[in-house]
Amino acid sequence: MKPLHSTRQGQFEPEPGVSRRAFVIGSAAMVAAAGLPLAAFAADLPATPLPDSPGPNPKNPPQKSMSTITTKDGTQIYYKDWGTGPVVVFSHGWPLSADAWDAQMFYLASHGYRCIAHDRRGHGRSSQPWNGNNMDTYADDLNELFTALDLKGVTMIGHSTGGGEVARYIGRHGTKRVAKAVLMGAVTPIMLKTPSNPGGLPMEVFDGFRAAYLADRSQFFLNVASGPFFGFNRPGAKVSQGLINSWWLQGMMTGHKNAYDCIKAFSETDFTEDLKKFNVPTLIVHGDDDQIVPIGSSAMLAAKLVKNSTLKIYPGGTHALGDTSKDQLNADLLAFLKA
Repeated sequence: MKPLHSTRQGQFEPEPGVSRRAFVIGSAAMVAAAGLPLAAFAADLPATPLPDSPGPNPKNPPQKSMSTITTKDGTQIYYKDWGTGPVVVFSHGWPLSADAWDAQMFYLASHGYRCIAHDRRGHGRSSQPWNGNNMDTYADDLNELFTALDLKGVTMIGHSTGGGEVARYIGRHGTKRVAKAVLMGAVTPIMLKTPSNPGGLPMEVFDGFRAAYLADRSQFFLNVASGPFFGFNRPGAKVSQGLINSWWLQGMMTGHKNAYDCIKAFSETDFTEDLKKFNVPTLIVHGDDDQIVPIGSSAMLAAKLVKNSTLKIYPGGTHALGDTSKDQLNADLLAFLKA
């Protein structure tokens, strides 16, 4: 495969058949690799398949591991589908993609579960429609995915904005396809400070998000990832530049308007009535040092609204439990699935 060719001006362009988006992402990866001492070494390694990956077999074609659906309004939703067994569906946070769940998907798929995660409209590899960037539509998109794949007995897991998506899905579409639910660092019941939610965050906070986003969204994403999201701004924190880079890259793949609109969706949507409709076993997981969605106005309230729920608090836990408390979260999810 030769993804690049030289133009007469000495510039590189993608080969015919290679999308510009793939070209840009691939080029960025090559630039990053060029700066790593390990890159030259890795290039010399033999391309040996893993012991449990014998390579393609024409008599037994590989399973499809990723695909898309097209919603009623023409939006293309990308999803990845790993493993076999009872179904677990993941909803990611803002402004990320299904890739934010890779560690959990790999772990659970390796333990006998079918793990599915989609890129919300306007995020990751999904379409970037101008309209529909709200919780009702996010939930309806998810319902279309469930219907297209005929999913049943699903455990729904949502992080941050994705937790709101899970709640709104159950509020709008019920639990006929749902067996269990997990809300992790979720924005439920509502983030915004209102007369009925005096402990919420004032509108000025989210107006500040929008202003910083419009001024320089690339730098804004870097600031969030290198600071409060992973708790890297705490004294003694072990900073991972890799996690910061991954978060930034996922953020930069969002549609500009989609990510902007989503700030309103995750901050102002009231999920109180949705939570009251939960009638399946629900695990609520939250870090008590979550700087993005403070635990007092989220998980502590949600646990009182969701019947048959279990609240599990991670001491010192950040907003990014899937990364900063990965082993504990993976074990807790597996235990909940098996219960």
